[in-house]
Amino acid sequence: MSTSVALIGGCALLTAAIKGVGPVALGGRELPDWFSSLVVLLAPALLAALVVTQALADGDRLAVGPDTAGVAAGGVVAFKTGSIIACVVVAAALTTGLRAL
Repeated sequence: MSTSVALIGGCALLTAAIKGVGPVALGGRELPDWFSSLVVLLAPALLAALVVTQALADGDRLAVGPDTAGVAAGGVVAFKTGSIIACVVVAAALTTGLRAL
């Protein structure tokens, strides 16, 4: 068995264990409202962190390049129009155009 398969399997088992701990620990009780409102914010924060990491990372150092410009342009389009399709098209076109230069 390769290392990748073992790592993916381990992550899957750990994720299942973590998901099972919550209901067992709560015992059917509802979470407090303040905690539920905090948990809802975790997914957007994680997505933002992943986008920033991919847009600004170049190996083991920070770098600004075509990817960064594409993500920024896509973000502006998403903010102005609300269209995810337009966001992706603009980001991909700008990134491709800058890489071609």
